[in-house]
Amino acid sequence: MHQVPEVDLRRRFFRLAWPNILSNVTVPLVGLVDTAMLGHLPDIRFLAGVALAAVIFDFAYWSFGFLRMGTTGITAQAVGRGDRQETFHVLYRGLLLGLAIGAGLLLLRGVIATVGFGLLSGPLEIESVGREYFAARIWGAPATLSNYVLLGWFLGRERPRAALVMTVVANLANVALDYVLIMQLGLAAVGAGIATALSQYLMLAVGLGLFWVERPRPALDWARVLNRARLGDLFRLNRDLMIRTLCLMSTFALFINFGALIGTTVLAANTILFRMQMLASYLIDGAAFATESLAGILRGRGDVKGLRRLLRLAVATGEAFALPVLILMFGAPAMLYGLLTSHGDVVAVVRQFAPWQAAVLVIGAVAFIYDGFFIGLTEGRVLRNQMLLSMLVFFLPLALLAVRARDNHLLWAAMTLFMIGRTLTLWLAGRRFLRTVAEAA
Repeated sequence: MHQVPEVDLRRRFFRLAWPNILSNVTVPLVGLVDTAMLGHLPDIRFLAGVALAAVIFDFAYWSFGFLRMGTTGITAQAVGRGDRQETFHVLYRGLLLGLAIGAGLLLLRGVIATVGFGLLSGPLEIESVGREYFAARIWGAPATLSNYVLLGWFLGRERPRAALVMTVVANLANVALDYVLIMQLGLAAVGAGIATALSQYLMLAVGLGLFWVERPRPALDWARVLNRARLGDLFRLNRDLMIRTLCLMSTFALFINFGALIGTTVLAANTILFRMQMLASYLIDGAAFATESLAGILRGRGDVKGLRRLLRLAVATGEAFALPVLILMFGAPAMLYGLLTSHGDVVAVVRQFAPWQAAVLVIGAVAFIYDGFFIGLTEGRVLRNQMLLSMLVFFLPLALLAVRARDNHLLWAAMTLFMIGRTLTLWLAGRRFLRTVAEAA
C-alpha cells in the first residue's frame, strides 16, 4: 500500500479545489447574464416564463446528478487501484446510461411539461412562455446528462482543468448565443432555450475532444463495459444517490414553500438568505469535489491514514470557504442585502433571521464535505439512509409545526436541525467506515 505524504495530499487537494471553484462560479454569472438579457425585453413575462420553466429543468436534471457523482467515485477508485482500462470503461458505461436517460426525457417531454407546469400553476400567459422555453431547451437533455458523466470522469482522474475548460466554453457559448438569438433575432424565450441546448452540445464536443486525445489503445472491450456485475454495482450506487439527491432537493423546496405559507415577506427574506447558502455552496463544493476525487483514489490504494488526513483537511477547508460569506453577511449587511432588494421591511426580516442562516452554513459546510467523502468512497447507501433520516426525522416534524404556528424561527430551527442531523449521522458513519477498513487492513 502506497501512502500519500501530507504535503503532497495538501498540494493535490488545492490543485483540485481551485479549478472546481472557478468552474462553479461561472454558473451563477451566466445566469445573471441570461436574466439581464431577458429582463431588458419590453415584456417581463419572458423573464418570468423562463424562470418558471427553469425550475422544472433544475429538478429533472439534478435528479440525475448521480451521473456526475457516481462516475467520480468509481473512476477515482479505479485510478487508485492502477486499473487504467477500467477507468475508461467507467466512462463508457456512464455515457451509455446518460444518453439512454436523455433519450427517455425527450420521449417523455410532453408528460414532463404537463406535470411540471401543472404543479407550478403559473398564470396562463407566463406558462405559455415557459412552455416555449421548455420545448426548445429539452432537446439538450442527452448532451446535458452526458456532460455530467464527462465532468465526473475528469474529476475522478484529478483533471479539474479539463472540467473547467468544458464549463467555461459552454457558458461563454451560452452568453454569445443568448445575445444573438434574444437580442439580435428577437427569439426571446425560445432563443434562450435554443442557446442553452446548443451550448450543452458544444460542451459535449469539447469534453469528447479532450477524451479523444488520451483514449486507450486498443479499442474498448464491450464485454467488460457491459459486465453484469459492474452494471449492477453502477445501478445500485446511482439508485441510492438519486434518492439522496431527491430528498435534499425536496427538503429545500419544502423550506421555501413553508416560508410562503407563513407570509410573503417571510418568503422573500428566506429566499434571500437561502441565496447566501447557495453562494457559499459554490465555494464549499470546490473542496467537496476535491474530496470526492482523492477519497476514491485513496480508497483504491487502501490508504486509511490518507483518508483520515484528507477528511481533516477537507472539513477545515470547507469551513474556511464559508467564512467570506459570513463576513459579508455580518460585516456589510446593508450593502449586501441592498443589492438584493430595495424593500426595507424585507431587509429587516433578513437581518433578524441571519444568525439562523449562519448556523446552517457553518454546520452544513461539514455535511457537504462528508457528502464528497462518501461519494468518493461510493458508499451511496450511507448517503441515502442519512438523508432520509435527516429529512423525515430531523426536519419535517418541526417544519410542519412551524407552519402551523406561523413561526419562521421554528422553520429555521428545523433547517438547522436538518443540517445537524446530516452532519451527525455522516460523522458517525465516517468513524465506523474508517475503523472497519483499518481493522480489515
